[in-house]
Amino acid sequence: MIREYKTIAEVAGPLMLVKGVEDVGYDELGEIELPNGDIRHCRVLEINGMNVLVQLFENSAGMNLNESKVRFLGHGIELNVSGDMMGRVFDGMGRPIDGGPEIIPEKSLDINGLPMNPAARDYPSEFIQTGVSAIDGLNTLVRGQKLPIFSGSGLPHADLAAQIARQAKVLNADSNFAVVFAAIGITFEEADFFISDFKKTGAIDRTVMFMNLANDPAVERIATPRMALTAAEYLAFEKNMHVLVIMTDITNYAEALREISAARKEVPGRRGYPGYLYTDLATMYERAGRKKGIDGSITMIPILSMPEDDKTHPIPDLTGYITEGQIILSRELYRKGVQPPIDVLPSLSRLKDKGIGKGKTREDHADTMNQLFAAYARGKECKELMAILGEAALSDTDKLYAKFADHFENEYVSQGYETNRSIEETLEIGWKLLREMPKSELKRIRDAYLEKYYDQKEG
Repeated sequence: MIREYKTIAEVAGPLMLVKGVEDVGYDELGEIELPNGDIRHCRVLEINGMNVLVQLFENSAGMNLNESKVRFLGHGIELNVSGDMMGRVFDGMGRPIDGGPEIIPEKSLDINGLPMNPAARDYPSEFIQTGVSAIDGLNTLVRGQKLPIFSGSGLPHADLAAQIARQAKVLNADSNFAVVFAAIGITFEEADFFISDFKKTGAIDRTVMFMNLANDPAVERIATPRMALTAAEYLAFEKNMHVLVIMTDITNYAEALREISAARKEVPGRRGYPGYLYTDLATMYERAGRKKGIDGSITMIPILSMPEDDKTHPIPDLTGYITEGQIILSRELYRKGVQPPIDVLPSLSRLKDKGIGKGKTREDHADTMNQLFAAYARGKECKELMAILGEAALSDTDKLYAKFADHFENEYVSQGYETNRSIEETLEIGWKLLREMPKSELKRIRDAYLEKYYDQKEG
């Protein structure tokens, strides 16, 4: 039986203290009924004897403490899931906002999910083609991987996110591919951009979208990524789909966590973020992966804008520890007009070696990738020398490398946000650039591949 309490003691910002409460659990959902019949929602944050601290989902304006009633519902925040979620747009709490009908649920799942047993995990080893050369060719995404994009304020990570959501697919796979897109704390303009882009290109048909706007409550911002991951787990492990989860912007999520931590008067950690930020991020990121004996999988691309472009800031720093690499967007390349401005040298995919090669992409992929990295790194050094000492100080070979770096940025990395390149096209562009260099300089590619691909003229 659900009991009602009229023992609200005080309200401070987003927090409310209720006294004399029995049989209530941590994270349990509650309803507050105002004297005029309005219903507001809350969840349990802390239990101290018979006193319960709850967090309000909506604001406390107009709440009469003496007359309002609180009842606890006996369960945490849940998401109603069904195969009909595909092609729908929900708010941060899983309510439809696209004008369509309510979802008739097959089941209701706790949004905190169940941790995946490490022994049941399968190793990520299948290539996912995003159609973006700088990712596919050099920092390959593998099915079941967590590969974040580190961006900065004003950089076009929204365009890149929409491009990946439209274009991503698992090669040689008969099973279904789905995208779960979670927008956390974004502006109305950004939300409108994503929804209209997905509808215009037809990508919405295979996408489940969760939209949390900047003016929504902080507690909803914390629930949004978990809602998305719950939908992804359902599609992946119960419907056997390959699910790509894209979440933007994790920085807004961490700011909401800091806001609630400050309201609870917790001791702050680095830069004011709570000390459990690492654990909290890990509870989300580690829900990605593959399970043995199940075809479905969850691959995750969290996007975060680094405050002041600082890689050592707690959010990118801790994200880098938990995930398997990072794609870094460069302000310098953005100013040069490179689209997308992916800085391939500090970017890294720790699992790329598992997803490339014969039968997955192409036999020459690893060698050409290593050679392109080496040539571009040398070309950047030569350009820096040229800026300091002048072009006359460079040898003919150094000038070739400097020219290579420019061509690499303009032809390989820069492809716009509408171009969808197959892995064969990406590899061919790489070979076209490498043919600008003398064969004697290509020391990282096996002779057999040089004979097969370098000597083959473009036709």
